[in-house]
Amino acid sequence: MRRPAWAAVFLISLALTGCQAATTKTTQSLPDTFNGIPRPSGRGTITDVVADWPLRFFAHDFGTSCYSIYGCNIRYGNYRRAEPEDELKLSSASIGDKYPNNLSASAGPVRNFPPPAIVTWRSKDGTPLRAEIDIAEIFKDQLILHNLKREEISLNASGIAPGIILEVNDRTISVYMRAHIPTKQLQVPGNRYSDFRYDLIKAFSHTY
Repeated sequence: MRRPAWAAVFLISLALTGCQAATTKTTQSLPDTFNGIPRPSGRGTITDVVADWPLRFFAHDFGTSCYSIYGCNIRYGNYRRAEPEDELKLSSASIGDKYPNNLSASAGPVRNFPPPAIVTWRSKDGTPLRAEIDIAEIFKDQLILHNLKREEISLNASGIAPGIILEVNDRTISVYMRAHIPTKQLQVPGNRYSDFRYDLIKAFSHTY
């Protein structure tokens, strides 16, 4: 999964902070901005990211996936997707077991929130359709969706910018969130690279 440059820099700073924490507790506050996007007041510290519980986000990545449609055209903030209207996209069923875990978001970070996403397409039977998807309304509480308890989350989980994915599948539009959240314990025993959760959680669905 590709991460924006600011995320890599921030993760490096977290690693250095973790080394320092072994000998002395720091109360360094989170950065005032991520890639120029100001953070809200009242956030936790690097050593106590869950101080403001539940976890919230103020910027997000964005991605789209289109299946069994003609002409996948999506506009959301500065994001644009436009595809030929004479070619039927593959079905999600054709992907097999990889779906829906293949859904991801890599464009961003996007400040919460641009105006509603505009989606135009033709369904599998050729019907022209148009929808406005209000991402701000779907995530109006700005909560990060996840399946973890507070005590399961690593203290190195600061600065989480979740991914929001808009999927168009024939006549149905669904919106998902997934967030890379470090955990204190390995999620797969014996696999040292499994110290995180990246759950795909559906937040919205409507059939037109």
